[in-house]
Amino acid sequence: MKYNKLTIALLMAVSCQAVAEQKNELEHIQIISHNDKLRTEAGSATLIGEAQLAQFEFDDIHRILSQVPGVNIREEDGFGLRPNIGFRGVTPERSKKITILEDGVLIGPAPYSAPAAYYFPLTTRMTAVEVFKGPAAIHYGPQTVAGTLNLVSRQVPDDASGMLDISAGSDGYSDGYKKAHAYYGNRQGQFGFLVEGVHLESDGFKELDGGQDTGFEKDDLLVKLDYTLNSEQFRQRFELKLAYSDELSNETYLGLTEEDYQQTPYRRYAASGPANMDTKHTQVMFTHQLSSDNFALTTRAYRNDFERAWLKLNAVTNSSGSLSDILADPTRFEREYSVISGQADSVQSGESNVFLTMGTNDRAFFSQGIQFDGDWQVAAFGLEHSLSFGVRFHQDEIERDHFEDTYAMVNAVNTRTDTASVFTTQNTESTDAWSLYIEDKVTFDKLTLGLGVRGELMDMSYQNDAPGQENDWQDKSSRIWLPGLSGFYQLSANAGLLFGVHQGFVPSSPSSPVREGDEEFEKSVNYEFGGRYNNGNSQVEIVSFFNDYSNLVESCGQSNCGIENEIDREFSGGEVDVWGVESQFAHTYVLNKHIDVPVRLTYTYTQSEFKEELFSEFTQWGHIRPGDHLPYLPNHQAALSLGLAHNDWSVDVLIKYTSEMPEAAGVAYTAGELGNTTGNDFSLPLAGVDVPATTVVDIAARYELDQYGHIYAKVDNLFDQDNIVSRRPYGARPGKPRSVAVGYKYQF
Repeated sequence: MKYNKLTIALLMAVSCQAVAEQKNELEHIQIISHNDKLRTEAGSATLIGEAQLAQFEFDDIHRILSQVPGVNIREEDGFGLRPNIGFRGVTPERSKKITILEDGVLIGPAPYSAPAAYYFPLTTRMTAVEVFKGPAAIHYGPQTVAGTLNLVSRQVPDDASGMLDISAGSDGYSDGYKKAHAYYGNRQGQFGFLVEGVHLESDGFKELDGGQDTGFEKDDLLVKLDYTLNSEQFRQRFELKLAYSDELSNETYLGLTEEDYQQTPYRRYAASGPANMDTKHTQVMFTHQLSSDNFALTTRAYRNDFERAWLKLNAVTNSSGSLSDILADPTRFEREYSVISGQADSVQSGESNVFLTMGTNDRAFFSQGIQFDGDWQVAAFGLEHSLSFGVRFHQDEIERDHFEDTYAMVNAVNTRTDTASVFTTQNTESTDAWSLYIEDKVTFDKLTLGLGVRGELMDMSYQNDAPGQENDWQDKSSRIWLPGLSGFYQLSANAGLLFGVHQGFVPSSPSSPVREGDEEFEKSVNYEFGGRYNNGNSQVEIVSFFNDYSNLVESCGQSNCGIENEIDREFSGGEVDVWGVESQFAHTYVLNKHIDVPVRLTYTYTQSEFKEELFSEFTQWGHIRPGDHLPYLPNHQAALSLGLAHNDWSVDVLIKYTSEMPEAAGVAYTAGELGNTTGNDFSLPLAGVDVPATTVVDIAARYELDQYGHIYAKVDNLFDQDNIVSRRPYGARPGKPRSVAVGYKYQF
């Protein structure tokens, strides 16, 4: 195995963790109790702790969240490099409609101005994953229609501790999977530190025509320094967090024709050979925590910088069809298809010249801010109040410099020509936002009621930076208040009911047109009702939800639309209802005094319905009729985890089922239906087409070596399912095939 200099340095810092339980509140944005007692918070909240994360040693956030009810996912690259995550039916595209946090602060490249999550932290170094839905998410924004995902990084330990984790294996047909993960931390008196790093790489599971690499390399480095200062009245903690990550991935949006997929599902066409994503991310974050017996205030100041350049196939020149059209009907576009697949050169005697347009989406982002979050336990008006409040000032910006180059297929190799680069998009979008929330929870005997409100106050700016476009700009201001009501009624020491209603909201982009009232926003009223049971060994939770969208908004992105002149354009879907039931069950069966059988089962039923007819140019909608369903939303999802746990070894199996999902909501329509006799018809090639249902089985095993650590092995996709996971944006794409890895982990 070959590792770079960064990895070698990290391996020298062998480490493990011994974090004191009382410190969990520093990184967690909400304390979620563990499984030994009934959780009494209102709203749906799920904690995946470090032990559960270590069960399957997943590197992919998609696989981790498959065990959480109410999460809908659209697979893309098989590794989760650029996740597509939604909650309770919202579009999963680039996770742009959920609020994503790391250690309680916004981690997306530009959460207000451009929320598509083209950066996502390596989940391998996280010690917990928290999911908040319904009224539980009123504390977090700006996106509140669905919920919040918080990733919790490792904390500075109380004592010298460290860990080394090395694994290697195969991803499908490649033996190039490698992971090296290490950390070390210590504390001397009031000062503590932690150094952690991860290197992850794979040669990729797709087979590119010509044999080039289709994999990726990712590095992630974290440093934390903290200082504690306690007095009789207050406890204080100061922490400085420094983080760096980079990625080189040979990823593409180009899929396959249906016929080619059936023959060789892991093939990649020669036209995608030059495709490459190059990213760098840095974070500086300072945290101060002040607490007493009945009061706590956490201050966080942060700065994130992210740069990315993604070279990919955008179009075929001299063609009347888009890439989607060509792959949907390769017989009609035979000449274009033969060039894309490397079967013919771009310049060929007796044939029209067909060149390939490769576009580089070069973008630079920053996000920065300061936020205050507090909790105050106070008695007033004869009642005990639990008051939560917060204020955040946030700034973010995206600067786009997109350009295209002309390539030619020469002897089955996609080769750049001498044609000069052409800039296609040059603009800047930015946002200054104040957000604040306050929630008061009051207990009346067995009933706890929470009443709160969140405010988002945004000043946004758009500027076209292309030469001669100085007058193409827009400034706008938006103000919105989002109330919420939640409750929990304790039926007994082991059971209770929860309920809530809150206003959901997604801000529009700085470049979107200003419309009358709130029509530019995506808004919803979200309801939930359910119950919990926990007797210390068995946990059951069932929650029903109903999201009433007054205005569903979708935008065209490269990943879900792929039409260059439509990128970032927003489309309104009108009124939409989404409803369903989330359920989870956990129990540990004792076979004998040495072996336990832990069982976890989650099941989600989701249904959706457009309420009005519309004719949309959005490629996933088309002609919508009342009763049509949202695309990429399965009706049924289930995950069953079964284990055998011994002091010296364990075996765990995870079975995940996802029912079929529609690729498009509506159907094609003609210009005549719009009363336009001279316009063009709107085609919708994927109308009536479904992503097939999938059942995927993962298995993992661990064996302890006493004081020498443990060895582990895992197999993702045990039965090598090769179903299509998506046909967006260009052609059919597979999930990850059977992948095997063996590793060694040592902790002290």
